[in-house]
Amino acid sequence: MSTPHVLLGLLSAGPLHGYDLKRAHDQRLPRARPLAYGQVYATLARLARDGLVTATGTDRAAGPDRTAYAVSDAGRAALDAWLGEIEPPAPHVASAMLAKVVIALLAADTARARDYLARQRAAHAARLRDLTAVKTAPDATLGDLVAADHAILHLDADLRWMQNTAGRVADLHTEVHR
Repeated sequence: MSTPHVLLGLLSAGPLHGYDLKRAHDQRLPRARPLAYGQVYATLARLARDGLVTATGTDRAAGPDRTAYAVSDAGRAALDAWLGEIEPPAPHVASAMLAKVVIALLAADTARARDYLARQRAAHAARLRDLTAVKTAPDATLGDLVAADHAILHLDADLRWMQNTAGRVADLHTEVHR
């Protein structure tokens, strides 16, 4: 996720203070990795430095000064360019799970790799249950549902990979020890 572009997108609806911007992020992207306030303010500072946002005013409401920011024309152009980019499929297999299976086979044996896969399947199954609960919660928003579906489909693909790999552990063991 490109935090600067997400913040530009959130600001495209109108000027916001850093605090309100973080709240908008958490509300609009409820299942995304949470942003720290420091990350929001540091990103706003870089966006302002690069001319992608401009300060629109400062308020003082029972606390420190709060500067509101708006997207500049350059920021809108950067946001439009980012929205037009296609995210490329991953060019390399960079899976920690794959690495652990291969290393378990090199450092130990097939039992260690099978045990790892079984424990990983259990962790994925538990996360699937959590996400299913999100989808069936009476207060689930459409954003919650879409985010849960995305995660569920990725977990499902991982589970299918684990099942296939568990069936190939003996052959993989032979291959890595050649």
